[in-house]
Amino acid sequence: MSLEPPFPSSLSRGGTALAAAAVVVGLASPARAVERENHLGVDLGGSALIVSDKSAPDIGPSFGAHWAYGLNDAFNLMVEAAWSLASATDRPGPKIPSTRPAWVANAQVGVGYVFDVLQWVPYAGLLIGGDALSGGTLDHATILPRVIIALGLDYRLEPNLTVGIALRQHVMPADVFESSTYPSFTQAYLRGEYTWGW
Repeated sequence: MSLEPPFPSSLSRGGTALAAAAVVVGLASPARAVERENHLGVDLGGSALIVSDKSAPDIGPSFGAHWAYGLNDAFNLMVEAAWSLASATDRPGPKIPSTRPAWVANAQVGVGYVFDVLQWVPYAGLLIGGDALSGGTLDHATILPRVIIALGLDYRLEPNLTVGIALRQHVMPADVFESSTYPSFTQAYLRGEYTWGW
């Protein structure tokens, strides 16, 4: 005498999958909308400035602050500013090019796209702004327009506290000003922020 299950095995597997999906959905962290949400934070990390007449990039610490506002569930307005040490050793001299800054300050504004609004929040953005280079062997401050590519991943520790990592790649628009002298400026950060208003 054979014992057969009361339901076909394919139906049983489908019911198991449905039950598992219900458990996963039930235990998942709830989505948190970012519309009208404010983000105010600080950035600590490092930077790398490429100067065309140097054999290696200038690497130094970088400090910044940022504010963002949720325009809707997918897009954030982003406003950022930072200061980076480029080189503490370059000094003016007869054989030293006058293109080597001691520091770089930057400010930019743009829009970021948020890929998810769960506990992990990846995003990408495009900003426009400027880099101000001064000190070192420069005989005057130089201001360069930049396009900034923003990538990041935030993690919500709680509804009002977020930590994350961020990468900012500054590039010179083609054929504008001194594009061949300072072709690239990169910043990488650990970030912390307070959020409110959602």
